[in-house]
Amino acid sequence: MRVFNVFNNLCFRETCPVWAQIVKSQQKMYLYINAELVNAFVVSTGKNYPTPDFDTHPNGRIYDEYNSKIFPGGNYQGLGNMPYAVFIASGFAIHGTTEPNFKYLGQPASHGCIRLHPTNAYIFNRLVREYGIHNVWITVQE
Repeated sequence: MRVFNVFNNLCFRETCPVWAQIVKSQQKMYLYINAELVNAFVVSTGKNYPTPDFDTHPNGRIYDEYNSKIFPGGNYQGLGNMPYAVFIASGFAIHGTTEPNFKYLGQPASHGCIRLHPTNAYIFNRLVREYGIHNVWITVQE
């Protein structure tokens, strides 16, 4: 059963139908739907460019195919080097990574974004599209 918040911006963390909790010290993303943990994905957060802490809704920029203009290079099955990107704020996003970077998942390796395996990025991207940004919360913490 899906629970939707009919009042925009009133959900927070576990009160949102979808909550992505990224714990940088564990290099994990915990995915909650209706306050129930449904999955945990390994991620890569910033190595030389730190990933900031966030506690917010996504900013509304959602893409299947996206290419970084600042850090170009690589491509995943025609979807650019940031497939299934969901932007949090500014240039920071949760997105899939390219095949050569799969081996780095589970350790800091990005330029500040949160990288996932593209299959997992697709799952999150589709949840954001289905539920809408006002019903999704993203927490990035130490």
